[in-house]
Parts: sequence; structure tokens; C-alpha cells
Amino acid sequence: MKMRGKVHKYGSNVDTDVIIPARYLNTSDPKELAEHCMEDLDPDFVKKVRPGDVIIAEENFGCGSSREHAPISIKASGVSCVVAKTFARIFYRNAINIGLPILQCPEAVDATADGHELEIDTASGTILNLTTGETFKAMPFPEFMQNLISAGGLIPYVQQRIKSGKAGDCR
Repeated sequence: MKMRGKVHKYGSNVDTDVIIPARYLNTSDPKELAEHCMEDLDPDFVKKVRPGDVIIAEENFGCGSSREHAPISIKASGVSCVVAKTFARIFYRNAINIGLPILQCPEAVDATADGHELEIDTASGTILNLTTGETFKAMPFPEFMQNLISAGGLIPYVQQRIKSGKAGDCR
């Protein structure tokens, strides 16, 4: 998968409570969650973000609670990928489960500023900063995880496997 978008850069320890505040957890509607994404950290985020944009963050992105609402709100807001130095383990798994591409690449984080434009190829792990011309390499996901993300997440992936008669073979 290739994507291209503008960078929205954040620091370390961006927790799920600021990605989607607890006061909005009474809904699981992605569109409604997207309207409040990053609201307590960056009140203008939903006004600035455009389809394809990228979130860049320092360390421990998605720490805090295990709510799936956080990656759902990010994906539904139009963000195509999150690149961070490190992710909280539960956020990492939830992002994959809902089909939100995420990449760990400290070098890209250090060399990228808010407003830069990136082109990302998740299949190869290549991150091209179109603003500076620099290229970075993240560890790409294995093929089965790329298929899961391409399908839109774990549930659509399993539904596709069942429909194709390959439910017993999850490779």
C-alpha cells in the first residue's frame, strides 16, 4: 500500500485519553469518533487533517488504556498511517486489528517536521519525505499482516477468508 499526505507531528507518550477523550466512549461510530480525534491535545486537528495525512510521533504512542476507539478515531479521521519511534503494545495490536497502518522508524521521526509531506510504501517500509528529499526505511509487516491491513482489519480479513473458502489457512 502506498500513501501520501501531510504530517501532523506530536511528542512522546500520546495516550489514548488524548487521542479520543473518555467522554466520547459512549459511541463506537467511527465517524463520530473521528470528529473528536486528538481534541484535547490538538483542538484544530479535525479541521486540519485531510484524507491521506500521516501522524508522526515520538515514543510510546498510544499508551494508556486498551480502547480500540483510539486507532478507530485516527483511521476514521482520514489518517493513512502513523509513524512513531515506538508504540504502546496494546495500541500496536489494536491498530493492526482495525486496519490502521503503523510503522516504527525513529530516523524518520527525528528528520520530519509538522507540515512536511510524506510518501509511504508500507509493503517495503519505505518512507520518503517529499519536503526534504530524504528516504527512510522502516521494518515492513509480513505479508499476512499487510493482507490483514489491506482488508480493513481483522474482522473483514476473516470474513474474506471464510467467503473464499480459505478460513482454515490463515497465512
